[in-house]
Amino acid sequence: MRFDAALAAQDTLRGAEAELGADWEEAVELEGTFSSNAGGTAREAYEALLALADRHPDAHRFQAFCIYITWQQVTEETIAHHFQTGLTRAEAYLATPEGKDPQHLADVAELRDSFRAGLGLDEEDDIVVEFRKDTPKGGD
Repeated sequence: MRFDAALAAQDTLRGAEAELGADWEEAVELEGTFSSNAGGTAREAYEALLALADRHPDAHRFQAFCIYITWQQVTEETIAHHFQTGLTRAEAYLATPEGKDPQHLADVAELRDSFRAGLGLDEEDDIVVEFRKDTPKGGD
C-alpha cells in the first residue's frame, strides 16, 4: 500500500468529532483500547467501534476510520471474516463518493483491492488456469 493504515486511521479519527457528537468520547476511549491492546481486548474494542459506525452511517470520516482499522485488524488476526468485513465496508463507502474526502476515497479503494486479494477474489484457481491453457484460441 502507498500509505500507512494506522496513521491514516489516527488522522481520520481526529476529524470525526463533529460527526459523532455525543458518541465522540466513547469512540476515543474504544480507539485507545483498540490501539493499545491485542487479542480479545482489541477485538472487542474493534467490534464496538464498528457498531458505533453502524449507528452513524453518514459519518463519512468515521466510516473511513473503521475501514482503516479493519486493515489493522486483518494484520493482527488474519481471518476471512475481517477481510470480508473490510470489503463490505469499503464497497459501501465507495458506492456513494459525494461529499467524501478524495484522499479517503483513494485509500479506501486501495484497501478494497487488498481485502479482495486477501479473499482470493482476484485470483484464478488452478482449474481455471488449466482450462484457459487447454482451450483452443480463435478460428473453428
